[in-house]
Amino acid sequence: MRDPLSVVTDAFTSFLFGKVETTRLPVRTSTGQAQAVYLPTAAPGLGDSGVIIGREVYSGKGYIYDPFQLYGQQLPAPHWLVLGESGNGKSALEKTYVMRQLRFRDRQVVVLDAQGEDGVGEWNLIAQELGITPIRLDPTAALDHGIRLNPLDPSITTTGQLALLRTIIEVAMGHGLDERAGFALKVAHAYVTETIVERQPVLTDIVERLRHPEAESAEAMNVAIDDVRAWGLDVALVLDRLVDGDLRGMFDGPTTVGIDLDAPLIVFDLSHIDRNSIAMPILMAIVGVWLEHTWIRPDRKKRIFLVEEAWHIINSPFVAQLFQRLLKFGRRLGLSFVAVVHHLSDVVDGAAAKEAAAILKMASTRTIYAQKADEARATGRVLGLPRWAVEIIPSLTPGIAVWDVNGNVQVVKHLITDTERPLVFTDRAMTESSLDLAAGDALRAAELEAEQRAAAFVEQHIGDSESTVA
Repeated sequence: MRDPLSVVTDAFTSFLFGKVETTRLPVRTSTGQAQAVYLPTAAPGLGDSGVIIGREVYSGKGYIYDPFQLYGQQLPAPHWLVLGESGNGKSALEKTYVMRQLRFRDRQVVVLDAQGEDGVGEWNLIAQELGITPIRLDPTAALDHGIRLNPLDPSITTTGQLALLRTIIEVAMGHGLDERAGFALKVAHAYVTETIVERQPVLTDIVERLRHPEAESAEAMNVAIDDVRAWGLDVALVLDRLVDGDLRGMFDGPTTVGIDLDAPLIVFDLSHIDRNSIAMPILMAIVGVWLEHTWIRPDRKKRIFLVEEAWHIINSPFVAQLFQRLLKFGRRLGLSFVAVVHHLSDVVDGAAAKEAAAILKMASTRTIYAQKADEARATGRVLGLPRWAVEIIPSLTPGIAVWDVNGNVQVVKHLITDTERPLVFTDRAMTESSLDLAAGDALRAAELEAEQRAAAFVEQHIGDSESTVA
């Protein structure tokens, strides 16, 4: 019991200065009960500047990520790898991320859209919403005034053109060009670029010159003209596929006029190309070099290059080397490369394991959605994930992923707004029933009928008014 003098002193002090402290009685409890009182805290987030992704699962805080804001402080490189099996939310994450990035005026995005639905790429809805026409590369439509990209476009340097031609040929042949074939290609390309000035040179010109080399080319190296022709025969046959084979029409003419490289979003629709054919890496090579020389510019813009089905790139050593060079623009010209892959084993066990390792090393951000236990353990070993993160990957539900941003590992729930949901919903074929489709058709028919009745009503009353005036 306290003495009267202390009580009076405390009362007088509280009267003058207010109560300055609270006396709390000790509480005896167990650790099981105390854990509900002293809640665990999550690791710090990435700051509050950038694009909102969703919510951290353990802390409930908002999760904000932007490679351009984090670069130099928390990120050594702005590149991003997204992993996970189908149906877990990779596509929704990519699309909302791009749409939210485009809210910034200094952002520009190129998407290689390899998935398809309803005869168009899955980014078609977003492109329509933004008033953008996708660049649809389709061998069947190309012959009927479709989109063309010219590997010999004058906007690409002559060095870049020759490098692109070599890459196309090496991808198609599955091995590098020997010195003799490389020489035949070089002299054919030099002759075409020097002599054709009144129009854009095209692949047909290269094929023709490989079949009929100039005598001066042979004399310069003191070899027979027939030898030069023989050295270039295989090269000519490969390029002929782009001119008169199953890929004809897309790359054998001048670049289509009207492709807007200043649009905030550029979508290359590759959904009509067989993803397992040699055509896909050839397309990736052409688009990659074309973008390198025509799109990436030192104009202070922050650019995002998003590639779906990215193992088609990384599995080809020659295309992987090309894209590895493209990634190096990240630091100098503000480019963030986003690669979307289903399984890491698709690339690390492929033909381009060395190149794949180099590309993966450049990706300082890794997002991993649900995977099977074996795949999760393999992913954890390659990416160096902590043990607790590897253990929870198989149990992740759709929309939740492990985020590793240069060692800052969090579990994040991706949040989609009601406005975004119709634009990122890409599995209608699996979720819509025939009744849903019939109801939709009936609704559209009713709306059309109502519009026709309204038009007839307006036309009738306008006619009556004109008759009255007359």
